[in-house]
Amino acid sequence: MSVNPSGGLSWSSGERDIAESIWIVLSTAPGERVMEPEFGCGAHQLLFDNDTAATRAEIAHHVTTALVRFEPRIDVLDVRVDDAGASDLDALLVSVDYRIRANNALHNLVYPLYVTEGMVT
Repeated sequence: MSVNPSGGLSWSSGERDIAESIWIVLSTAPGERVMEPEFGCGAHQLLFDNDTAATRAEIAHHVTTALVRFEPRIDVLDVRVDDAGASDLDALLVSVDYRIRANNALHNLVYPLYVTEGMVT
């Protein structure tokens, strides 16, 4: 939802709506929504585990499971978890490749899981 030039509200639609929905699923921790306590993705709870291939695989599993369950408009094709590389981000980057079922359009979304978000320095 956003404010349009005439001051009214505009709603997302189509492919943008799906991308925003994916972002919401990945940004929400299970239990965060009172009326839907199972909604969300449990990947954030793994951020402080040791950064191993097993932890990254578990994060990818949580992401895949959440998207399959809560976003029925897509087929999840691949989920990869990598570090941010040479950037200054202290984050893991979750890359989600998906296909929109309505039109078979292929898309990719990169979601950052910040390790130091909210820390006081």
